[in-house]
Amino acid sequence: MAAASFSCFALPSKFGNLSLNASSSCLPVSSSSLALKCLSFSSNISVSAFSDGCLSMSGAQRPLRYSVVCEAAPQKKADSAAKRARQAEKRRTYNKARKSEIRTRMKKAMEALDDLKKKPEAQSEEVLPIEKLIAEAYSVIDKAVKVGTLHRNTAAHRKSRLARRKKAVEIHHGWYTPTSPAAA
Repeated sequence: MAAASFSCFALPSKFGNLSLNASSSCLPVSSSSLALKCLSFSSNISVSAFSDGCLSMSGAQRPLRYSVVCEAAPQKKADSAAKRARQAEKRRTYNKARKSEIRTRMKKAMEALDDLKKKPEAQSEEVLPIEKLIAEAYSVIDKAVKVGTLHRNTAAHRKSRLARRKKAVEIHHGWYTPTSPAAA
């Protein structure tokens, strides 16, 4: 019933003449649930939101207990927590820069290898500058592991990716022929 009176106050002022009817045409009222009433409007008001002049409401069982929620004002962080937050932010920026450098160096090496693979008349000496790019990428990856930015398995995976791509280019141009496992 409190919900019905609240809904009446929330309606616009042009619906001034509302009456509560206990008719069963709007909602079936069961004996176990709350008695639901239906709001009917005067016949001269027609609003598409309220079809047939009936506003249907669903009943919700409310517990008889009331709870009081108290919110305390946010306290200032302890000095140690504030210092930890500053340190974490500093490490995050260092790690972000280091990871970005790794991605950039790997991308440059991969693009150079792809360009070399697409060249039809490539010479084996053209791999030397790419090997230098790969060595620089390896160095940056190893430094990231040393300071703890990357896990060693992630670093191994990335280095392996570069080595496999280089090997695929060398096999493609015939500069390297892999030995079969049966011959070894």
